[in-house]
Amino acid sequence: MPAVPHTLGDFDFDLPAELIAQHPAAERGASRLLDGRARLPDDRLFRELPALLRAGDLLVFNDTRVIKARLFGEKASGGTLQALVERVLPGHEVLAHVRASKSPKPGSRIRFAEAFDAEVLGRAGPDGALFHLRFPADPFALLHTHGHVPLPPYITHADTPDDEARYQTVFAARPGAVAAPTAALHFDQALLDALKARGVASAAVTLHVGAGTFQPVRAENIAEHRMHSEWYEVSPDTVRAIEATRAAGGRIVSVGTTTLRALESAASSGVLHAGSAETDIFITPGFEFRVVDLLITNFHLPKSTLLMLVSAFAGHAQVMALYRHAIEARYRFFSYGDAMLLAR
Repeated sequence: MPAVPHTLGDFDFDLPAELIAQHPAAERGASRLLDGRARLPDDRLFRELPALLRAGDLLVFNDTRVIKARLFGEKASGGTLQALVERVLPGHEVLAHVRASKSPKPGSRIRFAEAFDAEVLGRAGPDGALFHLRFPADPFALLHTHGHVPLPPYITHADTPDDEARYQTVFAARPGAVAAPTAALHFDQALLDALKARGVASAAVTLHVGAGTFQPVRAENIAEHRMHSEWYEVSPDTVRAIEATRAAGGRIVSVGTTTLRALESAASSGVLHAGSAETDIFITPGFEFRVVDLLITNFHLPKSTLLMLVSAFAGHAQVMALYRHAIEARYRFFSYGDAMLLAR
């Protein structure tokens, strides 16, 4: 049996910069799909997905909605800053990452978008990395009006109206994410209709993706890495749909790593339970999967926790071979890039 990969270098690869997709495909279903379930890779288009699934399978989506979480502002001193709202709290309060030449002090105020003032309440989160702010009104409404789409750091252009439409799934329902569940960006209504006609059912979970999804792993021994925490919910209806699919011999198909993290977190006791909670689950090779049979996912960054997750799911050697093929075949990488289909 091969050794379980456990060092950061085990998850590294060289990616030509031109393969990092800066814009989405012209149509959602026009992205490419690398079918990596067998030993040899099979190059497909994403719209061919219904032919790769079976009647009786269950697709599980993440129905989170990306909020316009990035704000530009200035301190009372005139110094400019940038904030990324990580989480909305009760009482018009938020937790946010703030980038400024000098950190704002508790008790000070920040003027955002030349439109409203936020009070700095203090620091929060692990190592005080987040700022606790109070907005003057509903944060969701203020962000919708004055915020910007929180595009990932490897997308180099400022957000546009096209990003506002395309960095969002067609079924996004519950606002709270600051990064898109990107595997689901490939689905449009025509593809959803085709899957339904094929006899593939669907269900939803919610996991509000945090900015920590882009946090680099710095520990060479990956067991020393500490994951960020994200809120998720799995409904009783989704649990019943999964149980019924299993009983009928169908497969559970996770659309994206965020959906998988929610499902496997909800089954961490050994049995899938409905409910909501915080999860900091860190899935690495050797993890025991209890729910998901197939995974649809985009291509992830070198040395990232998400690459470790897919390596745990489909096998490290298989995934690294698929990534080599994807680079040679000029697949498009990361949030606006192409996708792959993997089997456990």
